[in-house]
Amino acid sequence: MVIEKAILAVVTTNNTKITGGAPIFICESKNELQTICANLEAITDGIAHALSEELYIVVKH
Repeated sequence: MVIEKAILAVVTTNNTKITGGAPIFICESKNELQTICANLEAITDGIAHALSEELYIVVKH
């Protein structure tokens, strides 16, 4: 199965603004958020996009 054009993960430091639909990774710091995003990009072959300073999504184009 090939996944195209999908949100693969949500990565945040603020869990009060998000709910399910995609895997959610809650981080304790900005540094951890950036590290998790970089790792998820490599693992999923996706791209991380910042929606705000505390919320990123990893997508497959």
